[in-house]
Amino acid sequence: MNSALLNPLEYRLLNDFQRDFPLCSDPWAQLGQQLQAPGELIRATLHRLCHTGLVSRVGAVFAPNRLGASTLAAMAVPETRLAEVAALVSSYPGINHNYQREHRYNLWFVASSRDQTRLAQLLAELGQRTGCPPIALPLEEEFHIDLGFDLARGTRHRPPPGPSPSAPRAYLTPADWALVTALHEGLPWVARPYHALAQRCGLNEHQVLARLAAWQDNRLMRRFGVIVQHRPLGYRANGMAVWALPPAEASRLGPQLAACEGVHLCYRRRPAPDWPYTLYAMLHGQARDEVEARHQALSLHCELTDYPSALLFSTTCFKQCGARYEAPREPALCL
Repeated sequence: MNSALLNPLEYRLLNDFQRDFPLCSDPWAQLGQQLQAPGELIRATLHRLCHTGLVSRVGAVFAPNRLGASTLAAMAVPETRLAEVAALVSSYPGINHNYQREHRYNLWFVASSRDQTRLAQLLAELGQRTGCPPIALPLEEEFHIDLGFDLARGTRHRPPPGPSPSAPRAYLTPADWALVTALHEGLPWVARPYHALAQRCGLNEHQVLARLAAWQDNRLMRRFGVIVQHRPLGYRANGMAVWALPPAEASRLGPQLAACEGVHLCYRRRPAPDWPYTLYAMLHGQARDEVEARHQALSLHCELTDYPSALLFSTTCFKQCGARYEAPREPALCL
């Protein structure tokens, strides 16, 4: 479905509220005031868009590695076994994205767990069960991480820089963790969704709203809003551009690359044996040639043409959902 086929109310809800969703007792009514529509129609419309697959949820996107440990990982899977292996990988709650991409390393996923030890165990178990040992490519430096962008033009929101992976962390209480767990599926489709969340985690509505506001302020929560599924809205030519730079050069050129329009994610990751790439940029487009041209233009503009590069297009989405965070045995560190 192309975004041009949305009616005006649908478009405004999907485009304008990918972040800064109202944190108040009745968010549907507040949105209704802004959009000049009944609050019940706002709630029903978003619920329908979720049911039809254009919206994943209305909820939180947390900063990577603030609530546990996570990494991008990849497997080289024989084509004849790809569907089987992808289904097994997707069956793990700790896997929140799982895609086929055009490369010898053809299965790419994000793995999250309680801590680095449990994360390593998860990857080892996946390798043992599939016979396809994954390579781990952990985040080392972020330059831009925010998938909210204008659905018509592809221009993106520019949030302030997030904390580095080594930023100081503070403790979450058990009640905080209960709220994080309750947010996994997003806001409930009820008249007072924050009250319903509060009932699930032993808090009151005021405490839930205060925590969410604080998590937005301190950037533990990157954004709170409508989580859009971009592929059904026409953004099907999605490429992961990678360059093999020495870490210091990736750190120097990464901010310049991240500042370019059309770059929706940009970060430095640790290389792996047989995978030398350190600088990453996710490019989303409606046509393959559009993304290929953008990749070439970015390489020229950012003086990256002398470095080995690849552009891996996503071809099949096996799983896409928000990360599932597991409360630690002891109070875990977060932002």
